[in-house]
Amino acid sequence: MHDIDTAVRAAVFAAVFITLYIGHRVGDNWSQTSAQAAAKGGQGWPARLACARHVLSLTLTKAVVLAPVALVLHLPLTATGLAIAFAVDMASHYWADRRTAFFALAEAVGRGGYRTYCTVVRKTDDDVEDTTGPGTAAFELDQSWHVLWLGIASLITAAL
Repeated sequence: MHDIDTAVRAAVFAAVFITLYIGHRVGDNWSQTSAQAAAKGGQGWPARLACARHVLSLTLTKAVVLAPVALVLHLPLTATGLAIAFAVDMASHYWADRRTAFFALAEAVGRGGYRTYCTVVRKTDDDVEDTTGPGTAAFELDQSWHVLWLGIASLITAAL
C-alpha cells in the first residue's frame, strides 16, 4: 500500500465509486447495443462474444468517465490498482451477464421466486419473450450485483 492516510483512501474510494457508478449507468444502458443486450445471455460463441463486446464497451465508458475526475481531483491512483480493479469488475460483469450461473446463484440463495414473480414480458425483434430487462427482478438482481462489484473495485483502487 502507498503511504497515504485513511482519510485520503476514503475520499479516493468515494470518488472512484461514484464515478464508476456513473460510468456503469451510462455504459450498461447507453454504450451497450441492442444486439449485445439480446445475445449476451445466449448459448455458444456468438453470445459469449456479444457479452465480451458489451463488457469491453462498458469498461471503456467507465475509464472515459473516471479519467477526467482522477485528473481534476488529482486522485492518487496507480496503474496496478486500476488494472486489478477493472479486471475484477469486468470478470464479475461478464459472469453475471452470461446469466445461467448468475440465475443459478439467485436460485441457490432463495431469490428464485422473486426473479420468477417480479417480471415484465417484452417481445424481442424475433417475437421471443424477454423477461430480463428493466422493471424485472432479474434486472434488479443484475444491477445490485454490478453495484456490489463496483464497490469492491473502488476499494481495490483506493487500497492499491
